[in-house]
Amino acid sequence: MMEERVISRPRPRHRRRSFPYHLPDLLTAVFFTVVLPLAGAAWLMRGAEPSLPEPPGIFAEAAALEQNGALIPPEDAAEGTPWNLRLVNYEHPIPEDLSIPLAEVPGGEKVDERIYQPLMELLEAAREGNWDQQPLVVSGYRTQDKQQSLYDDKVAKYRGQGYSEDEAKALAEEWVAIPGCSEHQAGLAVDLNGATYDVYFWLQENSWKYGFIFRYPGNKTERTGVAEEVWHYRYVGEEAAAEIYRRGLCLEEYLEEQEAEV
Repeated sequence: MMEERVISRPRPRHRRRSFPYHLPDLLTAVFFTVVLPLAGAAWLMRGAEPSLPEPPGIFAEAAALEQNGALIPPEDAAEGTPWNLRLVNYEHPIPEDLSIPLAEVPGGEKVDERIYQPLMELLEAAREGNWDQQPLVVSGYRTQDKQQSLYDDKVAKYRGQGYSEDEAKALAEEWVAIPGCSEHQAGLAVDLNGATYDVYFWLQENSWKYGFIFRYPGNKTERTGVAEEVWHYRYVGEEAAAEIYRRGLCLEEYLEEQEAEV
C-alpha cells in the first residue's frame, strides 16, 4: 500500500474492517441468538412451566371429569359399552357406585354434564315447533331417594283406586321405573314440557339430529316394558340416534344388534 502524503497535519490511518457486518447488526444478532435464549432458559429453571395444549379426545374428557372429582371411564367396565349407550331398564339397573358429573340446566334440573351442550342445542332448535319458546326440562337427574318417592306415590295412587298391592305395583311400573332402574338416575334422560302438544311431534322427527331419541314409543311397549311417554327423551349420541330413528328401533333392539355384530 502506498504511503499517505501529509498535507497539513498528521491524520490517523483507518484500518479496513475485517468482518462483513456493521456493529449494530452484530449486536442485534448476538442478542437474539445468545442472550435471549440464555435468559429464557434461566427463567424456566426458576420454576416457570410452559403451557401445554389441551389433551385431545378422550384424554381431554377424562381430565375435565377428574378436575370435577368424578372420573368416569368412557366405557362401562362391566358391559364394555360407551357411557352414552348405557342400557338402563328393569334388567339392567344402575350400578350402586356410579358417579355422575352433573350440570344444571335452565329451570334448575340437572343432567350428566356430557349431554348438556347437545341438550341445549336441541331445546333451542325446538322453538320451531313450540311457538318460538324453548321447551322446559321438568325432570332430569334423579337420586335413588327421589325415584323411590315417585314410585311409592304411584303405587299408593293405584292402591287408593282399589287395586291390590301386586296390581298397583304392576300398573305403577308402566309409568314409573323401579328405583335403580330409571334412566333419569343415569343423568342421560329428560322429561320435556312444551307450550303446545305439537312440540312432541317435532321432537320425534328431529331429536335424533342432536343425539337424542324418543325413548318410549307406544309401539315398543312390549319390548321396553314402559308405556308411551311422549315427553321422555334419552341421549345416545348422534350416530346411534340417527340409526335408531332411521330404522324405527328402540334402544334395546339397537343394542341387541350391536352385540350380535361383535
